[in-house]
Amino acid sequence: MTQFSRRQFLGNSALAAAAAAVSSIPVLGSELRRPYGANDRLRIAVIGVKGRGLEHVSQWVKMPDVEIAAICDIDENQIFGAMDRIEKATGKKPAYVKDLRKLYEDKSIDAVSVATCNHWHSLAGVWAVQAGKNVYVEKPISHNVFEGRRLVEAGKKYNKVVAVGTQCRSMKGMREAISFLHSGRLGKVKIARGFCYKSRKSIGKKPNGTVAPGVDFDIWLGPAPERPFNPNRFHYNWHWFWDTGNGDLGNQGVHQVDIARWGLNKNEHPLSTISVGGRLGYEDDGETPNTQISVQDYGDAQLIFEVRGLDTDAYKDKAIADKAGHVKIGDVFECTDGYMVVPTYSSAIAYSPKGELIQRFAGGEDSAHFRNFIEAIKSNKPESLNAPAIDGHLSAAACHLANISHRVGEAKALSTEDPFGKNEAANESYHRFRDHLKENGVDLAKTSFTMGRELKFDTKTETIPGDVEASKLLTREYRKPYVVPENV
Repeated sequence: MTQFSRRQFLGNSALAAAAAAVSSIPVLGSELRRPYGANDRLRIAVIGVKGRGLEHVSQWVKMPDVEIAAICDIDENQIFGAMDRIEKATGKKPAYVKDLRKLYEDKSIDAVSVATCNHWHSLAGVWAVQAGKNVYVEKPISHNVFEGRRLVEAGKKYNKVVAVGTQCRSMKGMREAISFLHSGRLGKVKIARGFCYKSRKSIGKKPNGTVAPGVDFDIWLGPAPERPFNPNRFHYNWHWFWDTGNGDLGNQGVHQVDIARWGLNKNEHPLSTISVGGRLGYEDDGETPNTQISVQDYGDAQLIFEVRGLDTDAYKDKAIADKAGHVKIGDVFECTDGYMVVPTYSSAIAYSPKGELIQRFAGGEDSAHFRNFIEAIKSNKPESLNAPAIDGHLSAAACHLANISHRVGEAKALSTEDPFGKNEAANESYHRFRDHLKENGVDLAKTSFTMGRELKFDTKTETIPGDVEASKLLTREYRKPYVVPENV
């Protein structure tokens, strides 16, 4: 299906061996698939097989009714871990395709599993459903608000299953905990707090360089603006640049934002959003905040989210002495009649107003989420998904709006008091934010943070009326031909 130039690998023995291995990989077929029954094997392709994509491979190879027919990655140097894992588990090599557009031409592929950089998620999904494929796409579903909505629309128009990789939605313990929260046993949820306290060291500064042999940098850039190759913007560190990533709020944080919104029982966008933060504690090439507080107002409840990339202790609510209730990556729901703490992906703990244990919830594995996708395809019931495209869109959009607030904000001194006005809960988070920075050696008298602009969001039209600067960031100028269409 793809021809590879041997000249790419001359002068490098390791890559020459890789070229020989690539040339022995089978090509895809082109036969049309008949409607699938309960006993049929679904043919799936994994797009992006470094990092999270390898977990996709590990999950699909365990399923007897799923065949990984192909893998797709713009970097030939990254494919062999996935190839080896598939061949070891099944005795058969999948096909390898570098350009996902070639992959979509194959009518025998039933579904694609997308684990690319964020800026490719929605476009890869839209093109897939237009080509008749079902889609499992990693979180966040989108790189911006506009394209998330387009993927939701595409799934509906073409009647395809579009699932999002927020696997907490399929965890037994999490589902039981949220059901308990929604039952009213803890009263009304007043505040949902989310936390991404995850150490992120400086990425330093690196000059532009040469694209490695075997990498198609044009496809990798895709919808993003054209720019010189820089190794600091490539594998994984792309998360910390606006062209390709969404910072930790839209990386790890979107999981916990999703749980928080789920617990609040808000199947809608926030009415307003504001952010404070910055890239603090070091200077490097990165653009996105490593320290951030965002506040989403839903009218009768609020979602307060904290990102900390510098060293930090866990969040400890004053009412909860139980160490199991301390959180680094998780959520806390403050209710009128108690608390719900979510310290992991699959567990939660309910407490009384005095911090006394009421009930624990636990159980679940990633495999349930992947399996839910397969079952939805086989039953032709997109509505049976635990994490459908619309939920992925609503949670990702909350992160995007917070980042837009940050990007159109202005510098303020860290000596600023109560930047959230009369919002006591948000100001309390800010005071802890400052203490945290001081503990990490940040000079509060000499350092500024970014005070984001409050964004009033029209939840029906998904626009920011009256704010031209912020509105531009709801979408992007797409680099042709990698364009998310207005009409899918």
